[in-house]
Amino acid sequence: MSPRRRALLLLGLAIVLGTLAAGDIGRREAELRAAVGPTVPVVVAARDIPADAPISSDQLAVRRVPRRYAPQERVADGRELVGLRAQAAVPRGSDLTLALVQSRDPLRLAPGERIADIVATGDRRLVRPGGRVDVLVTREQQGRGGATRLALENAEVLRVADAPAADGDDSGGRIAVALRVRLRQAIYLTAAQNFATELRVLPRAEDDARAGDGEGLTTTSDLDGVR
Repeated sequence: MSPRRRALLLLGLAIVLGTLAAGDIGRREAELRAAVGPTVPVVVAARDIPADAPISSDQLAVRRVPRRYAPQERVADGRELVGLRAQAAVPRGSDLTLALVQSRDPLRLAPGERIADIVATGDRRLVRPGGRVDVLVTREQQGRGGATRLALENAEVLRVADAPAADGDDSGGRIAVALRVRLRQAIYLTAAQNFATELRVLPRAEDDARAGDGEGLTTTSDLDGVR
């Protein structure tokens, strides 16, 4: 056999063996993922956090771990901890749980935060204090039907109560909700409350901290913009 043929044969054999190895690795990874189960976000210390010092956003990071190994009192969104104080020194890389930080007055505001009170359509059983919601705003467009906008994502609910039905509407389903927001968001929600046709709050899953997937999405009455 010529050296050229021998080289081609060895190259082909290497490709076949590499393909088989890659397939075996992929199968093992799939088996491992199935064994450990789904992952969830856990907030950790990005660097050492001193005791009794206000926690800032740059001291926090998020990593995903299998749900079965996550701390029972895990924190999924670092914004819940910003401004709080660690009860003891937290080493870099450690999981941050609610037990490690001082309890927070639910109405205590961090710098730049405001409380926005709105009346919206929502399920009183699912929208609860401490939970998080998205806010949709629907308004009429003169001569062009209506438009619905995703106005706010992942807002913390501070208070919630039943609200009287709107004039001429006896269907119920309206709730009074206080949300922790930034100033610009509070201004927008106040204007929307006065001029929009409807505000609707959508409860989020406890471990869903994603934001930005549909930020600013506006859909008209002909469903333009829906993907």
